Amino acid sequence: MRPARVRVSWLDETNQRREEEFRGLAAVCVQHEMDHLDGVLFVDHLSALKRNMILRKLLKAKRQDAA
Repeated sequence: MRPARVRVSWLDETNQRREEEFRGLAAVCVQHEMDHLDGVLFVDHLSALKRNMILRKLLKAKRQDAA
């Protein structure tokens, strides 16, 4: 679950400080993109059990593609 409202500040292309509040879907999208900038992936939000299930499936698919 993510907050439904976030306030973000950043430097724009002219090096000017900007700040804006995002709500709803826009807030979720901003948080998703911030995760990418921080190196956080979708699977990092999953439980260890679900993450391991996905990783096993990916490894199996990789082995099948290599064969």
